[in-house]
Amino acid sequence: MASLHRVAITGIGLVSSLGEGVEPHRAALKSGAPPVVDTQAFAPYPVHVMAPLELEKQIPKKSDQRQMEPWQRIGVYAAGLALDDAGLKGDAAALDRLEMFVAAGGGERDHQVDDAIVNGLRTAADPAAFLNERLMKDLRPTLFLAQLPNLLAGNISIVHGVTGGSCSFMGEEQAGVDALRLAVGRIASGQSDTILVGAAYNAERRDMLLLLAAGGNLRKEPSFAPVFAPERGGMITGSVGAFLLLEAAELAAKRGARVRAEIAGVRAGRARREQGAVASEFRRLIGALGSFGANSLGLSAASGVAPWSGEEREAAADALAHAPIHASGDVLGHAMEAAFPAAVALAAAMIDAGDAKEALVTGAGHWRGEGAAKLIAPGR
Repeated sequence: MASLHRVAITGIGLVSSLGEGVEPHRAALKSGAPPVVDTQAFAPYPVHVMAPLELEKQIPKKSDQRQMEPWQRIGVYAAGLALDDAGLKGDAAALDRLEMFVAAGGGERDHQVDDAIVNGLRTAADPAAFLNERLMKDLRPTLFLAQLPNLLAGNISIVHGVTGGSCSFMGEEQAGVDALRLAVGRIASGQSDTILVGAAYNAERRDMLLLLAAGGNLRKEPSFAPVFAPERGGMITGSVGAFLLLEAAELAAKRGARVRAEIAGVRAGRARREQGAVASEFRRLIGALGSFGANSLGLSAASGVAPWSGEEREAAADALAHAPIHASGDVLGHAMEAAFPAAVALAAAMIDAGDAKEALVTGAGHWRGEGAAKLIAPGR
């Protein structure tokens, strides 16, 4: 069914190793400035660590800050920036109908408990009984439930006064793609008129680095390499918060909001990790978005894991002819659930600055999950 409403991006909230706000990120992407990567703290794995944030600017209460884990603080902060950028902060009527679509993974493990249990197992007379006892006593019953993405949505609601409905997503890169896809679909169909959509990821977690390393997905060299470089060898993760304020274009025009870009479509897929399958899937997804003109650019949220990242770039290059293709991971690191929303945010910033009239955003997950989106200049 044809879309009834154009979908406008009127607010962008972005935080990463480069700091906060749209302009530092757009400038770094365009200039090819050296990334901010810590090669020592998590050696041998380089990580784009979060820049210091003045949390009070977006999370005024110390009590709220204390009860959030880092990934939640990152997300709440970025959401606040998006509301500020859209001019909706403090607008009770607008916040009352504003919906949220939030993507994130689970919370961090309690490393002290993990270490104590593993060390205790070595000397326990009855390891099975010891493990059962420690798990019953040391793990909070609410640990898992309190760390799901819906808690991030709840904290955004509490701190920023967003009281519309919410929907949360888990599932690594695919979660970020689907959050945006469904949010765009709701506005385009007239089911909603304003949605705050985005994700947050804290890369400075040894438990996540362990999981990703066990799957052979991380770059092992303690140095930076561009996403599409032959020597990349895997992901370099980064802490990122990325939120977008989406509105029906007519509503944005009515309230005189600045429209940074419009989203003409979002597609999602799940290709098998077999040679050529990812490239084929992206050709299908991109084809469903229509053609791209001469004044276009590409923005890839590729993870850097070979060969899937190369297949993604190959399909995007075919669709864009000679247009430049930037990798968001070169400036942000790979941010899992936040990777695709962050790439869309960067593409919108580039269009808003006049660097292009159209943008193709793509992203292949490190294991599964493909996404493609088409952004256009307002009113095209």
